[in-house]
Amino acid sequence: MRNSKAEQSINFGCRTDVGRVRDHNEDSLLVESPLFAVADGMGGHAAGEVASEIAVDSLTKHAPRNFDVDGLARAVEIANEDIIKAVLEGEGKQGMGTTMTAAIIDGNKVCIAQVGDSRAYLLHNSKLQQITRDHSLMADLIETGQITPAEARVHPNRSLITRALGSDPDTFADKYEIEVESGDRLLLCSDGLSGMLEDDILQGFLNETKDPQECADKLIEQANAHGGQDNITAIVVDIDAYASAKKKKVAKKSKRLFVIIILLFLLIIGCAIGFGVFVVENSAYLVEEDGYVQVYKGVPGNFMGIELSHKEYGTDIYVKELRESTQEHFKDGVIKVSGIEAADRIIENYKQEVSELKAKKK
Repeated sequence: MRNSKAEQSINFGCRTDVGRVRDHNEDSLLVESPLFAVADGMGGHAAGEVASEIAVDSLTKHAPRNFDVDGLARAVEIANEDIIKAVLEGEGKQGMGTTMTAAIIDGNKVCIAQVGDSRAYLLHNSKLQQITRDHSLMADLIETGQITPAEARVHPNRSLITRALGSDPDTFADKYEIEVESGDRLLLCSDGLSGMLEDDILQGFLNETKDPQECADKLIEQANAHGGQDNITAIVVDIDAYASAKKKKVAKKSKRLFVIIILLFLLIIGCAIGFGVFVVENSAYLVEEDGYVQVYKGVPGNFMGIELSHKEYGTDIYVKELRESTQEHFKDGVIKVSGIEAADRIIENYKQEVSELKAKKK
């Protein structure tokens, strides 16, 4: 999956799954590059998922979109306040909460804000390292030498966390700042993944599976194969794709400037047509028409009378069957993405979302 903003492009893959034991999914995720986040809700049916969705929606509204670890941590803390406020207003249930691990990728730097036991890992030089520290009883016991990591995996209190959003108005997020290089890979996941697969297994799949979406899918499948005891969410982000995109962007700018100078001496209309073709071939967007999601190639509008988009295909996805948080994106107008491939990925996620929501209603 590729998501593009005006300033950067990042390759990533993501997936969330109910697992093999639970009857509903309390996890939520956010993939709006350069911002990524995983939230693992808790509090029982119709509560955990409410808490995690509130956290993700709040983060979307308040998080910065560049390297700002204090701003990111503050956004996570605002999410905590929003969950507590929601309970007071009768939304969800008393005692509901969620973890949250959020990251912003900006050039060769990554900032992370975290509450709970959802983790951030970095694959660097083919070696996996855990960036965040779990806010959990098991982490405390391991650090004090009372149990081993192997014992923690089967401990009866392994799911007990010591810090979460929604429980304390004074909850604060841990902050991390790391430097990354081309070839690195970032993994954000709920404990449904890290609790099922040991780090050496995670490392193997992150090294062997080059496509980030395929990698996220395989990690989910393996967690289920190892028991799927909890909801499972994984986001895999390729730092090398980002670094490559930056280099290509610089090269494109230089080439485009040269082309523009030449075209100015030839014919202005030729420049307009060339630019229009470039935009159409490298952009796409989603829009609601007659209640259903439609996919267009190009960008909305026209340039000098030339339409810059055309309808690629329609879908049978009824917008009102999506989550309310997803529906809000369509109320703002079109949803721009970097191309048809990215649009296809989002459509598949929407289909899965509709399927999960229908399953919950049965």
